[in-house]
Amino acid sequence: MSHVTGLIALVHAMVHCAGTLVVMPAFKASEFIDLVARHEMTYTLIVPAMFNLCLLAPNFETADLSSWRVAGYAGAIMPEATVERIAEKLPKLKLLNCYGATETTSPAAIMPPDETVARKESVGLAVSCGDILVMDAEGVQAPHGKPGEIYIGGAMVVPGYINNTQATEREFVAGYWKSGDLGIMDEKGYLRVIDRIKDVINRGGFKIYASEVENVLLEHPAVVEVAVVAKPCPVLGERVHAFVVLRTAVKEAELQRHCADVLSDYKVPETFRRLEGALPRNANGKVLKRSLREILVA
Repeated sequence: MSHVTGLIALVHAMVHCAGTLVVMPAFKASEFIDLVARHEMTYTLIVPAMFNLCLLAPNFETADLSSWRVAGYAGAIMPEATVERIAEKLPKLKLLNCYGATETTSPAAIMPPDETVARKESVGLAVSCGDILVMDAEGVQAPHGKPGEIYIGGAMVVPGYINNTQATEREFVAGYWKSGDLGIMDEKGYLRVIDRIKDVINRGGFKIYASEVENVLLEHPAVVEVAVVAKPCPVLGERVHAFVVLRTAVKEAELQRHCADVLSDYKVPETFRRLEGALPRNANGKVLKRSLREILVA
C-alpha cells in the first residue's frame, strides 16, 4: 500500500466497489493460499514471483481456490512457464497482465483476460485514456515488430518530477514519459516488454535480452527463480551470468545444454551462481539486479 499499484488497484478498487480488502503483514505463500480459501477471495494483484511461490506451496494442490476468479499481475515480466502452470492448475482463473509505473499513476496497458494464455509474451493493449509508442534510438517511432523504448502518454501520466528539473527534462518529451523499458508492438497494438534497457547485455557487439534467457532457464524443472545479468569481461565487454534458485541440485553443464537447445550459443550463460532462499527484491517485488551486479564486481 506504499506505492501506486497497491493504492489504485487494491485499496481504491475495493473502496470503489464496497469490497473487502484482506491485508497480510508479509507474504507467505501457504498462508496466502489459506486466506484465499477462508475468505473466498475473488480478486488479487500480485507480482510474478508470488505465483511461483504458490506453485511450490504444499497446500496449493489441496486448497479450495474455486472463488478466485481474477488474478492481476504486474511489476515484472511473468515467465511464460509460470503462466502455463497456473492456467493448468486453475483453468477458471482469469490472469490479467498489467503494465505501468508510478509515473503513470495506474496501468498504462492491460491484457484482455481471455487472451492472456494465448498471448503470454504480451502485457496487453494501451488503456483507453492513454497512448503508447515504441521509439527507436533516434526518437522515431519504430515499425511494428521492431524493438525500441516504450514511451507512455495520457491523462494518467504525471507532468514531471517534483524539484528535479533535470530528471524531468531527461525523461519527459512532448507529453510522453520515457519508461526506460525496451518493447515491441505488433500491428494490432499488443505491447511486449522485452527488458529494461539497462539490463540488455552486450557480448562482443551482440545484444542479449536477459528476460529471454531467464524464460528459457525457468522452463527447467530444477529452477525456481533466475536473474540474468552482465558479467564484466575485459575481452568481450560483458558475458552472460545467471543467478539461480534451485529446488533440486543440477549441474551447470545441464543448464547450459538446456539453454543451448533453444538459444543461440552467444546467449547461453557461461557462469552460474546458486543462491539460497530467494533472489533479492525490493518492496515492490522487483529483483534487485544492481545488487547482483555488485556481487559480481566484488
